Amino acid sequence: MNTKTLNLPTSLTILRIIIIPVFIMEAPTNPQFGAFLFFIASVTDFLDGYLARKFKQITNLGIILDPIADKLLVISALIILVDIARVPAWIAIVIILREFIITVLRFYALSRGVVIPAEKAGKAKTVLQMISILLLLIAEEIYGVDLYDVGVVLIYIATFISVTSGIQYIVHFWRHIK
Repeated sequence: MNTKTLNLPTSLTILRIIIIPVFIMEAPTNPQFGAFLFFIASVTDFLDGYLARKFKQITNLGIILDPIADKLLVISALIILVDIARVPAWIAIVIILREFIITVLRFYALSRGVVIPAEKAGKAKTVLQMISILLLLIAEEIYGVDLYDVGVVLIYIATFISVTSGIQYIVHFWRHIK
């Protein structure tokens, strides 16, 4: 593990954290600008992980901050989408509860020296959440495709995958912590 704490991947994670308050302030009244900010933050999420692995710049700070930044971004977006009536509250509650439970378990495992890597379903969940949130914020018709309708379908799929991948993670957690 790289001992240099503040590198490019970690700086991108910090940038994502800085974007979140601006997103929270702007998205409720200007969802399309919020979509732009969300897109930028989502790109930093992809880039920080990719760069950290490619250049072997994984740090303890990055391991801690990256999932926190991800959760803050998604939770903020879901609350905004509920507030502007684009997502039912129960979907936001299910996804947020899953994120909270998994984050607590992940930090508990980490405190015991156990790193439980993300499963493919968890990664698919994140990608689907990001895409669906982006489409729900844009919520326009482009080339005859209603992005809101596509976003609704994807958020339902993301919710299902959130629950199933959460169960998968809990099973792996218990196997590794025993």
